[in-house]
Amino acid sequence: MILISICLIGCGGGETSTPTPSASGPVLQWSPPQSFADQTPLDPARDLEDYEIFVNESGTFQPTEEPTAIVSAVEPSGGNLVTSFNLGNLGPFLAAGKTYHVSMRSVSRTGIKSDFSPSASFSI
Repeated sequence: MILISICLIGCGGGETSTPTPSASGPVLQWSPPQSFADQTPLDPARDLEDYEIFVNESGTFQPTEEPTAIVSAVEPSGGNLVTSFNLGNLGPFLAAGKTYHVSMRSVSRTGIKSDFSPSASFSI
């Protein structure tokens, strides 16, 4: 399992671990942020637009990079908070057996992006 806690710009990162293998690929899991960088309370269901997921081989992530995947912060059908993403969905874009690094950041409804979370590694 990979666990990434994200906060909006300026917040410290959370703990990461290896993604949980599943039949369809490793699963990235996280806890939604609970406050903005200035410690103002954040309601993830109301204040977040989506999460940007970044995957590469180097483990270095730059603000100018395009995300590998974008996941809505709230499920459109049920209104539940989204807290996981199956990295196996990226299988067509990744080579089997290679080690990749993943990081993510949250994006508020006003377009503010968090810092990158600490990265974690996985293989497909």
